[in-house]
Amino acid sequence: MAAVAQCVRGALRPRLPLLSVALRTSPRLLCAATQQKNTGQNLEEDQSQNEQKVEPSSAEKLLAEEKAKLEEQLKEVTDKYKRALADAENIRQRSQKLVEEAKLYGIQSFCKDLLEVADILEKATESVPKEEIRDDNPHLKSLYEGLVMTEVQIQKVFKKHGLLRLNPVGAKFDPYEHEALFHAPVEGQEPGTIALVSKIGYKLHGRTLRPALVGVVKDA
Repeated sequence: MAAVAQCVRGALRPRLPLLSVALRTSPRLLCAATQQKNTGQNLEEDQSQNEQKVEPSSAEKLLAEEKAKLEEQLKEVTDKYKRALADAENIRQRSQKLVEEAKLYGIQSFCKDLLEVADILEKATESVPKEEIRDDNPHLKSLYEGLVMTEVQIQKVFKKHGLLRLNPVGAKFDPYEHEALFHAPVEGQEPGTIALVSKIGYKLHGRTLRPALVGVVKDA
């Protein structure tokens, strides 16, 4: 700054001696002007930097909003995907259950038809008088034994395929397994128990295929 002041004084000395004297006596004026200029430049630079800082903040805000939207969409898609998986699993389980039930109970119509044959065999063996089954009556004895063997064999086949007899004499009446033909008081038996079985019932794999026809004890 001293060199600049000297050059100015040298250039102005022949023409303006008073100005030269003022510059010599007040060198601070030039320094103050220079500082003001520098200060203005610094303010402009600070403003530009602040503007640059504001612009990224608005961009970050937009990015944050877009991120929130994408996260919400991802959450919705994930929920839909999980629900779809759960529905598919439920359908698979129901289908599997239906297939298993079809395997177990697909023969129930055939079993119902065979029950009539089993009933006839049972009635045939019950109708033969026990006193007539003697060695001196070999034909009747052989016929009776054949019927008994056939009845035993058919019950073995039924059991093999999950078909079991229901002969509930003395048991409690169950409307899911029994069908009451009548109610009558019976001495010595508790009301609600089964006193008589008119027709044997059957269950196929735990499901009642044909309810037993029974007589139920009631209060006197």
